[in-house]
Amino acid sequence: MDGPSLRRLEADLEVNKTTLHNWKSKRTKLYEFIIESYKDRDALKRNLAYLVEQKQKLEDEILLTQRRVS
Repeated sequence: MDGPSLRRLEADLEVNKTTLHNWKSKRTKLYEFIIESYKDRDALKRNLAYLVEQKQKLEDEILLTQRRVS
């Protein structure tokens, strides 16, 4: 991922494109921090989705086992 789109940043941060461009050129550390935060956020979302999927598989397996035992 290259980073979030300008529109996404505008909406999430409630700033306009000019402000974003100014941050990128004049406050590079802030801009880099924002971009890295989005990368971390996307990784967390993927991990959470994987955990939810694994939870569902475990619940299905428990249900099958309970039916066999009963």
